[in-house]
Amino acid sequence: MGQKRAFQGTGTALVTPFKKNGSLDEKSLRNLVEFQIKGGVQALIPVGTTGESATLSYKEHYRVFDVVIEQANGRVKIFAGTGSNNTAEAIEQSRQAKKAGADAVLVIGPYYNKPSQEGYFQHYRKIAETVDIPIIVYNVPGRTGGNIEASTTLRMAAEIPHVIAVKEASGNMAQVMEIARNKPAGLSLLSGDDALTLPMMALGGDGCISVVTNEVPRDFSDLVTHCLRGRWDKARALHNKLLPLMNANFIEANPIPVKAALAMMGMIEEVYRLPLVPLAEKNREKLRSVMTELKLI
Repeated sequence: MGQKRAFQGTGTALVTPFKKNGSLDEKSLRNLVEFQIKGGVQALIPVGTTGESATLSYKEHYRVFDVVIEQANGRVKIFAGTGSNNTAEAIEQSRQAKKAGADAVLVIGPYYNKPSQEGYFQHYRKIAETVDIPIIVYNVPGRTGGNIEASTTLRMAAEIPHVIAVKEASGNMAQVMEIARNKPAGLSLLSGDDALTLPMMALGGDGCISVVTNEVPRDFSDLVTHCLRGRWDKARALHNKLLPLMNANFIEANPIPVKAALAMMGMIEEVYRLPLVPLAEKNREKLRSVMTELKLI
């Protein structure tokens, strides 16, 4: 790997809009892509956790890839969500993402089956050996039930050339610091928690794969740009402005609040797939209050 970071900036973990009958709402998805690009983000991430990947069929995964890639038309990077707790499935989805024209794949640590650290390493190595596409390792123990330790991330960066970045959503700043201090120059360290982006970038992080950019792409991408350029006062001001919304987005399981917010903004229908259900009324009022304060509605 060269000395240049593989990616620096802001990526949006896109929601997947549905019509009232539960089918994909491709028109709203295209509009969201335009809203994000006009808002200044550098990458779009279709079919991640925020995109309700767990309840999309594989055919729908691939259709969302196609729609987002076609609409973006080369204006931003596309990092397709292709993770699974079955390595063979992750390989097949990564193949499809490459075929669709994705720039990289975002691969979550295998969930439920709780592999060892060696198991995580071999999972990512097998994908890299089988599909020639850059890989972003996604560590989110709160979702997967297992943590990819800093030593494993650093080993992957050193021994698997396809691993170009890590999306760290462990919330463990000691782990983040270990990665930031010891990572090779070419590995991008990306925040997977909007509210921790500023401190992670102060430690040497390169950006964020974000939920809040669905609602406020311009403000959050500006925050990241300020961090990259060392304008810490301006970054801190935006962080403080957006913190109530960052927190409100996780008042219930993601993506329930962010889809409710986008529906309030008139951008999508508020439709989820079971087992996700609409936001509880008391939480809806809290979210509405934050959205009103930020003049988003």
